Amino acid sequence: MQLLDRGAALAIAPIWRLGFRPFFLGGALFALIAVALWGAALAGHASLQPHGGLLAWHRHEMLFGFGLAIIAGFLLTAVQTWTGQPSLSGRPLAALFAVWAAGRLVWFVPLPWAVLALVELAFAVALVLAFGRLIVKARQKHNAPIVVVLGLLGACQALALYGVGQADDDLQRRGTLAALWLVAALMGIIGGRVIPFFTQRGLGLASQAPAKPWLMWSLLGGSLAIAVLTAAGFNQRPLPLLAPLFLLVATLHGLRLRLWYHADIWRVPLLWSLHLAYAWMALAALGMAAWHLGLLQQPSLASHALAVGAMGGLILAMLARVSLGHTGRPLTPPRAMAWAFALLHGATLCRVLLAGISVYGLWLAAAGWCLAFAIFLRHYAPMFWRARVDGHPG
Repeated sequence: MQLLDRGAALAIAPIWRLGFRPFFLGGALFALIAVALWGAALAGHASLQPHGGLLAWHRHEMLFGFGLAIIAGFLLTAVQTWTGQPSLSGRPLAALFAVWAAGRLVWFVPLPWAVLALVELAFAVALVLAFGRLIVKARQKHNAPIVVVLGLLGACQALALYGVGQADDDLQRRGTLAALWLVAALMGIIGGRVIPFFTQRGLGLASQAPAKPWLMWSLLGGSLAIAVLTAAGFNQRPLPLLAPLFLLVATLHGLRLRLWYHADIWRVPLLWSLHLAYAWMALAALGMAAWHLGLLQQPSLASHALAVGAMGGLILAMLARVSLGHTGRPLTPPRAMAWAFALLHGATLCRVLLAGISVYGLWLAAAGWCLAFAIFLRHYAPMFWRARVDGHPG
């Protein structure tokens, strides 16, 4: 590997040595703060006046503030292993993190809308360039779809931000919901690689479940089709013709889960948390199919199953596992993390099943989410600013 020599790497403060450190820490902290503020504002206990209003801020930030930060941390770390080329570290990594942090603050600064859009899109563009150049340099065609999805995420963010500038709720929804299905596409790619591998390693199995490339490509195509249709405005009202597409995606996710399943996952929190989170992908697609067929009244229930259960659940499970491995620790999380995983999935159930009939469902969902990430930060935060325990410079 053409990586930094040991002396140069050790000269960098631990927090800036690899992308997962600042972005996992910053993203998890932001997940806690943003949802706490959102819940407080809805309850009338906080006065927030972001650009475009509170709903526009919430939609954008949960995807492009929280979600994209974790995606950045994971990809900027994984690409070093995938390509054998040094990823961002030191001052360039600190600069990229500063751009992300500025994007979280600029929503509340009285500046022209164009400045908000420029700061927000600067991070997306920089991430595509930082990750994509290494994939291109290594000529890794099998990772090219990730670069494409990242680019499309930036385009959806631009659409959502244009909607903010024009005070157009329809454009905001189209941009953010299309981006959510692009995140689902990324989760399908990455989940398809790591969940069967982690399951094999975690249970000590002789081999992992078969990869089935056709499943990955089919799910990628289905998720991209949904994202494009959503961005174009075809997923904003019930259309029975779209139900088969969502049913197909739900079925393919379910088939994957069946291939990966092993009864012993339920004794390993780092495994059942991943499998449960992935299951929300299938349930979200099934919910959208039901909505298009007139069997579900609120499509937001399916969207939150995808955003809270799948995206939030996979992120928390991946943070708990990846952070241990990349800081040189045994892959045994603190016992409290089982409670964090349970709280996160309990929050999803409250948001999907209760919030539509009682405001208490919304409060319980927000509380469960915040407690889950608070537990994670309580046990993991010091790992990110301290050196690896095994002396490795990463």
